[in-house]
Amino acid sequence: MANGFLVLLLLFIFSTFVTNIHACNQTERSSLQSFALTLSTSIPLNWTSGDCCSWEGISCNRGGSVTHLSLPSKGLKLKGGDFPSSSLENLTHLTHLNLSHNSLDGSIEPSSGFFLSLSHLEVLGLSYNLLSGELPLSLPSINIQIVDLSNNIFHGAIPSSFFQQARNMTSFNVSNNTLLGSIPSSVCLNSSPFIRLLDFSFNNFNGSISQGIGECSQLKVFRAGNNNLSGLLPQDIYSATMLEEVAIPFNSIYGVISDRIVNLTNLAILDLQFNQLSGMIPFHIGKLSKLKNLFLQFNNLEGSLPPSLMNCTDLRELNLGINHLEGGELPGDLGVVNFDGLQNLRLLSLDDCGFTGQIPAWLSKLKKREVLDMSYNSITGSIPSWLGNLPRLKFLNLGANLISGDLPKELCRLPMWMFENTTATQEDDIELELPVYGSRGPTLFVQVTLSYFPIAMDLKSNNISGSIPIEIGQVQLLRHLDLSNNSFTGNIPEQISNLKNLETLSLFKNHLSGKIPSSLTRLNFLKDFNVSYNNLEGEIPTSTQLQSFSASAFEGNPKLCGAPLPTECQQAKGNDSNNNEDSTEDEDEYQIPWLHVSVILGFILGFWGVCGPLVLKKKWRYAYFEAIDKAQNRIYVMVIRSFRCMAKMHEKA
Repeated sequence: MANGFLVLLLLFIFSTFVTNIHACNQTERSSLQSFALTLSTSIPLNWTSGDCCSWEGISCNRGGSVTHLSLPSKGLKLKGGDFPSSSLENLTHLTHLNLSHNSLDGSIEPSSGFFLSLSHLEVLGLSYNLLSGELPLSLPSINIQIVDLSNNIFHGAIPSSFFQQARNMTSFNVSNNTLLGSIPSSVCLNSSPFIRLLDFSFNNFNGSISQGIGECSQLKVFRAGNNNLSGLLPQDIYSATMLEEVAIPFNSIYGVISDRIVNLTNLAILDLQFNQLSGMIPFHIGKLSKLKNLFLQFNNLEGSLPPSLMNCTDLRELNLGINHLEGGELPGDLGVVNFDGLQNLRLLSLDDCGFTGQIPAWLSKLKKREVLDMSYNSITGSIPSWLGNLPRLKFLNLGANLISGDLPKELCRLPMWMFENTTATQEDDIELELPVYGSRGPTLFVQVTLSYFPIAMDLKSNNISGSIPIEIGQVQLLRHLDLSNNSFTGNIPEQISNLKNLETLSLFKNHLSGKIPSSLTRLNFLKDFNVSYNNLEGEIPTSTQLQSFSASAFEGNPKLCGAPLPTECQQAKGNDSNNNEDSTEDEDEYQIPWLHVSVILGFILGFWGVCGPLVLKKKWRYAYFEAIDKAQNRIYVMVIRSFRCMAKMHEKA
């Protein structure tokens, strides 16, 4: 009995001790309450109990000190003023602070106790807020591992001493702010050798990228795109052999891509688009066998496609558009006999590269390709029929070339244009960064995926002839159809009206004739329509859709009339009137004259109804004529009497 009592007593003491271990530090509880008073939320925080360690988003250590303050995506807003850093200064044991994805605003002063007192901080997450201010001279803690200040309004330069204490840092992200100055070289020289991510993109950094990146031996991701950087690529970047992503697009980096890039054998993403790079694409770039996305468009690169690209069997996107690869004929086989490369390629963009020659047959092997853009080159020959056999192709742009021949009807059998297909979307959708242009160049850059590209056929500005095949009506999922500025003849097929999802239909500057099919009025989603400068005739079909476009969409067709053109269809109306009169006369000519028939029938029935019995019955005939004689005699007597009476009256007078 005594032993049982002793056990219960020990359990009670132990539970009391454990409870006291996790009890909230009252000073820190008051600091948290002060912090809460500065906030306004749509859903109030559940911070009412006596033990702050049990509050939402709060965790404590065994001593009752707050170690975690995590309130991401809670709709937090400040009631006014600067960021309440003083309320958090007493949380001296805080290791994790995550207030990301809220609407916190105000300034954080670099000299405030917020940065100076959090000496145990390991994770600092303030991304996706409206916070401003300059960065402090150094990070608050030697233990800091992750710093994410992205998507705020922080400004000023990053102090050269900022990374002096960052001995354990693994990730640093200040993207999408208004920071300026140069990217500090100390980021790798003085900081942790274990750093894996550096993101300086979408700021106002200028100058060149200093040497020192190669000292980050564990660096996997380096991003500095959408800044004002210039100069050469730092040579020691090719020594950071663990790099998986190098993204420095939309800057003014110049010079050549060194052959040493083949040292980056782990590289999966190389994005250097919209720079001023020159020279040739490294001949042995195919040694980057893990490469998935290669973006080199909008540079000054020269030469031709290196055959070694075929070794990049995991390549998903290849965009070399708008370079100076002039004089190069599209390679027929890329230097290989047995084709087994680029099998995973989903986007191929070679627009405006000065390519000549015909569309190479090796493109028919790329069965996973969804986007093909070879516009604005000097490609000759005809459109190969095998393009219609690519099971995932949805965006085809061969515009502004020298292509001739007919439009193959096989092209109208592309499965992605005919049937709903989710196979392509089941794989990881690739992210792209596309510019939105203003009057002074790209002003906004949007992140999109392959699903951004519409289902489209763009063959404009070639020399394609013949008629538009009636099979065009099979591609019912097509949203954009541009056959303008070619040599198409014949009528506009009625079958185009089957394309219920069509938003753009451009057929201008061809040799099309006949009338505009009235069935086009059923294209309810049409936003852009142009059939100008053809040989079309007749009245423009009347509908809310077609009449909503300007007259310029129909001009250049002398025999075309009706709204929105100023030419009225007078002759057409006269012909219609004559046709109506002719049809009325035809109807009258072949109409049965029921009035005449009824009169004749009435006469026949009346005549034979009276005379029939007289012919057939002798007694009736005698009686009939006798009655006639009597009636005649009576009339005669009445007339004679009338004359006598009138004579007597005349004599008396």
